[in-house]
Amino acid sequence: MRAALVLGLVVLASVMLASMSLVDRLRDTPLTSQDQPLPKIAPAPLFTLTSQDGAPISLADLRGKVVAVTFIFTLCTATCPVLTPMMSLVQDQLGPDFGSKVVFVSITIDPERDTPEMLKLYAQMYGADVPGWRFLTGPPSMIADLTRRYGVFSSKSADGDIEHSFLTSIIDRRGILRVQYLGVRFDPQEFRRDLVSLVKER
Repeated sequence: MRAALVLGLVVLASVMLASMSLVDRLRDTPLTSQDQPLPKIAPAPLFTLTSQDGAPISLADLRGKVVAVTFIFTLCTATCPVLTPMMSLVQDQLGPDFGSKVVFVSITIDPERDTPEMLKLYAQMYGADVPGWRFLTGPPSMIADLTRRYGVFSSKSADGDIEHSFLTSIIDRRGILRVQYLGVRFDPQEFRRDLVSLVKER
């Protein structure tokens, strides 16, 4: 009985290791010439906001790099605590390309409470590699207009709670919006592949 149990555990461990190895190979598989380029949607909405370090940052400052834009708020208890760590994972997988060729921008939808100091704490909590990942805030009217132009839904209740859609937008090196992921459809590996494809794009 014990021998059968040990054998079963060995087989299970072998299957798990094989699955992990397959996942690693898939993760590192380079793009092929058969991959279709991402569509060009439209010029990305421009912005100039304030970073977690209190410095002004505009989308134009990031021209020449692939930019992933998300909308978050630090007191979020729904989608943000799930999806921000996924982005942190992709940040690590990008290696030296992160910061030099790819940058992340997370814009708060709660500028009244999310001061640069709060955003800096949030960035530290999720292991954001700064300055490759900027956390931005600005005047409420500007933030409201920007969320609308990026197609993000946001609604604040009387008690201060905020409902919002989690939308991730990828902008190419020329400032063109190329793809958007909505909420739970966010796949970290697809996200990474799309970022890498735009880095390699001529």
